[in-house]
Amino acid sequence: MRSPDSSYDVQITHGRIPYSPCSVYSDTSTVGSSTPGRRRISVAARSVAGIFVRCFVPPETKISTFSVADSEEFKAPSVVSDGSRAGSERSRRGGSNRGVYATSNNSTHRREPGSVIFTMEEIFRATRNFSPSFKIGHGGFGTVYKGTLDNGTAVAVKRGKKSISQLDKHLGVEFQSEIRTLAQVEHLNLVKFYGCLEHEDERVVVVEYVSNGTLRDHLDCINGNILDLAARIDIATDVAHAITYLHMYTDHPIIHRDIKSSNILLTAHLRAKVADFGFARLAAETDSGATHVSTQVKGTAGYLDPEYLRTYQLTEKSDVYSFGVLLVEIVTGRRPIETNRELNERITAKWALNKFLEEDAISTLDPKLECTTANRSTFAKILELALQCLAPRRQNRPSMRRCAEILWGIRKDYRELTALDCHSLSSHSQRNASRREG
Repeated sequence: MRSPDSSYDVQITHGRIPYSPCSVYSDTSTVGSSTPGRRRISVAARSVAGIFVRCFVPPETKISTFSVADSEEFKAPSVVSDGSRAGSERSRRGGSNRGVYATSNNSTHRREPGSVIFTMEEIFRATRNFSPSFKIGHGGFGTVYKGTLDNGTAVAVKRGKKSISQLDKHLGVEFQSEIRTLAQVEHLNLVKFYGCLEHEDERVVVVEYVSNGTLRDHLDCINGNILDLAARIDIATDVAHAITYLHMYTDHPIIHRDIKSSNILLTAHLRAKVADFGFARLAAETDSGATHVSTQVKGTAGYLDPEYLRTYQLTEKSDVYSFGVLLVEIVTGRRPIETNRELNERITAKWALNKFLEEDAISTLDPKLECTTANRSTFAKILELALQCLAPRRQNRPSMRRCAEILWGIRKDYRELTALDCHSLSSHSQRNASRREG
């Protein structure tokens, strides 16, 4: 089900997909251009490629992922302990090393979840009684409307579906998950939470309205404008910062569980904001030695971590895997699953990695992008980072913080290469002009 305006498409689906075992991924590869480094990446790519054979076959039917087993999403998680990890991650959140994650714009809310409560009268005024003309999306949770608060603030109002027997319980879980998560967090690259309402059979979440559609809209050129590679790198970096914040700089680490291009909203200036926290889950508390949370699988086909699918063990690295799929999507322009293509091209990540092994990765670059020296070099680096994120075993994937650091470096190098390309083009034009005058 697609929304009229996919900026607020809240459809969530997943399929139980058989897991295909593959060889162990080597974690020694790094993003770079050296020959030994690329050989290591090629070995890793062969290891990763097998995972796509059966893992991302799209389900024949779309299945709701609301689970009674997850009805206590934000209570103490069910975990497995491993003393080797005790306390190894929590120290990362303290002190003076937060950098961009500790600015005034990114500070954590100091209010209890759901403390900003709207009345039904305020919601009716904001949406003109849920006028059909204000509708901007719909999906599994319900319908989304554009609204205007009494103070003039533009908002997105998510109205949950009415009670439908057992489904109501599942939707209630998603509603509670979203408001609990949104009320805990505040970051430049996360949609802002304004409040909620829960009264009788009405469930409403009020969040920031982001006017420029989704990343998927822009990759599809729905508005007629092509995202250049510089904008795509900025968007990827914004998303990496947002997820890093969720994993490391909240009171308790949060796993988003549904990182995908249709959940990335873009501002008028093409800044990315991660949305839709209906599947968000508290991560395991590593201070106690826990390594993962055992939980039902939720997410979207094509982005789901295969290890999570196989074991039902959720960690922050599941978001890292989804981010790897997103990186491939960003540079190729293709959706993770494209059933209308030739069989060997239907699973985009598998296709791109196979082309990488054949030393023909450049053929997977989005044809809407120019094939300049800077674009070719940067594309290869992003694809190598994606490969690391797609490691079959979670231990071999980088952290989201490391992804953000690598993307910062890629962006810096890209800007320098672009400047060189411009300088070279200018010099060439001057030489041609001199010859004509001569």
